[in-house]
Amino acid sequence: METYTAMRHFADSWGLLAMTLYFLGVVVFIFRPGATNAAVEASAIPLKED
Repeated sequence: METYTAMRHFADSWGLLAMTLYFLGVVVFIFRPGATNAAVEASAIPLKED
């Protein structure tokens, strides 16, 4: 039971911090100034013919 308690404490504190930082990083990556062109190109991929 000691291992479970240690892992639970880690997940409640540092795990939450890590997931929050990852989420913020993804949001910043998506809304960066140069992301519009990449998003437009990616949205047109299914419509391209080989």
